[in-house]
Amino acid sequence: MSDTIVVMNQGYIQQMGTPENIYNEPENAFVATFIGDSNILGGIMLRDKLVRILGVDFPCVDTGFGTNKPVDVVIRPEDVILREPGQGQMDGVVSHLIFKGVHYEMEVQAGGFEWLVQSTSMFPVGQPVSLSVDPFNIQIMNKPESEDEEAVVIDV
Repeated sequence: MSDTIVVMNQGYIQQMGTPENIYNEPENAFVATFIGDSNILGGIMLRDKLVRILGVDFPCVDTGFGTNKPVDVVIRPEDVILREPGQGQMDGVVSHLIFKGVHYEMEVQAGGFEWLVQSTSMFPVGQPVSLSVDPFNIQIMNKPESEDEEAVVIDV
């Protein structure tokens, strides 16, 4: 496996780094979806270490994005923890279930969003659940200034 990866889109470098860094800290939505499945949501960075997603405040570890600033939020499917209703940060209902061998892949309708969740625990379709996400597993990204934004600045 390579120790440095360069992710490009239409000839423009999007991100350079180790496989782990690119997966865990994507620079933008293109990189996040290129390198794996993701839940990508719009959010508001209320202040350092606190982001509002779908009307719910989630603690995170990110700083330096400003106060009340629109951001994009990446949460990997394996980082969503399903709990009993009322025990997490947001309640929802399992709407789809597939057994993938080593884990179950579920879709959960919560907060008006269809969350992709991967878990070794199975929750049947129709079951009410509650979603939780560890603050370290919430990745905050600046929103692109325009739809045409093609590359991020990278110091080589």
